[in-house]
Amino acid sequence: MLSLLSPAKNKEVAHAAIQAGADAIYIGAPAFGAREKAGNSLEDLEEVVREAHLYGVQVLVTLNTLLRDDEYPEAVRMAHDLHRIGVDALIVQDLHLLDFPLPPIRLHASTQCDNRTPEQVARLRDLGFKRVVLARELSIDEIRAIHEAVPDIELEAFVHGALCVSYSGRCYMSEVLAGRSANRGACAQFCRMAYDLLDSEGREVIDDEGQPIHQRHLLSLQDLDRSAYLQELIDAGVTTFKIEGRLKDADYVTNIVAYYREKLSAISPQHSVITRSFEPNPEKTFHRGATDYFLHGRTRPMANWTTPKSTGEHIGEVVEVHGNTLRVRLLPGVTLHNGDGLTIGTEGFNVNGVEGNIVKINKQPTSDNVLRTATGSPIGQSPSPVKGRELYRNLDIAFLKSLHSERKIPVDIELKETADGFELSFRSAFSTQHAAFRYPHEPAKNAEKAMETIRTQLAKLGDTPYVAREVRIESAPYFIPISIINEWRRQIINRQS
Repeated sequence: MLSLLSPAKNKEVAHAAIQAGADAIYIGAPAFGAREKAGNSLEDLEEVVREAHLYGVQVLVTLNTLLRDDEYPEAVRMAHDLHRIGVDALIVQDLHLLDFPLPPIRLHASTQCDNRTPEQVARLRDLGFKRVVLARELSIDEIRAIHEAVPDIELEAFVHGALCVSYSGRCYMSEVLAGRSANRGACAQFCRMAYDLLDSEGREVIDDEGQPIHQRHLLSLQDLDRSAYLQELIDAGVTTFKIEGRLKDADYVTNIVAYYREKLSAISPQHSVITRSFEPNPEKTFHRGATDYFLHGRTRPMANWTTPKSTGEHIGEVVEVHGNTLRVRLLPGVTLHNGDGLTIGTEGFNVNGVEGNIVKINKQPTSDNVLRTATGSPIGQSPSPVKGRELYRNLDIAFLKSLHSERKIPVDIELKETADGFELSFRSAFSTQHAAFRYPHEPAKNAEKAMETIRTQLAKLGDTPYVAREVRIESAPYFIPISIINEWRRQIINRQS
């Protein structure tokens, strides 16, 4: 069964992921998760589990840092607490944790376990892992080879989000330079900083365009986007499609989950009914550009040397600049709004007013929009360094305001006559609830109207998590007051929930 796995920073983001159509979420434990700023209390996690399971969504909890000797007892206690509240699986990196008395809970091997060869995956299966999170650097052929060699373990692959420049996310740069271990959840993100590229004699290396490689973001990879290759991944043996981003907000998660939900539902139908008020678009929320990475060999470009920040969507070009006023040429269908965020090169602006193709921004663009040498001199001369530059939007106010997604569980409702009353049942893909109600069988004066009233009232599920798919009545036409029908329906819904 295919599964779309979403990140969740906290219970609010978890709710957004569930409503947008995630089949599973992964979220940080109170401690020992690979994002130390994304921990959650046991009480919040219990609330997340309750909501997720209502929709048939699994909850995976990250317990994936490397542990100190004195931390194992607490980590084991936490594992038992997480099992007690109904968490479906733990994501683990530290294999020594398996030497302790863990609860009977599914274990998933974190990508930091270096899951890139059939031999390593087979070893993890033999240790009791039910799933491995594959290394992001694998090609489609390498993934297929793992599945063919070890078919009895689930394969999870990243399909979207930020990429770590280090192999399998096993980075030691932050620890060496700042004493902050990425494997302890405290990465300082040195890969997103600017560097000079020097040769063996300390001179700046010249790029293909004859420019010195000075203060460029040489280690900053573009974001992963494998949305065009989901069927290929399925054919290679992947069953879980993972979105990166446990520090991302609810807007990002809603948009990206909805985007992949649409694509996966076209391949394998889902059990929920999802309505949304927007058209998903990955470029509308945090977006550094896109790469499929090594899926089909080494592809270019993988990195964005210009900026590690969100570049957003390409919307046109700058035609003319006068102070803090731009004349622009926008792509067809693009409309700017007050409050939008724009980028030109490495510089960002806010839109303060729009009239036709004239845009007021909050500050005047500077000559920092052109590349400079190490001494600070402009490379080439231009009276207007901004003129002719591509224009991007990394904050679309109208789009963010439109982000709303609602998920409903289809239920089949049946009312059956019994010897001393009626039996009402609700059946969904995730649960079945029955309840028997004593009520005198009073024949209806208008049989057709009575049956239609019962059917209509049973289907009124309003702001509950449910939507009626089918209502069947196996009974002679009796008169049952609307208040009684509503009370029966309410009792069943409470049991479902």
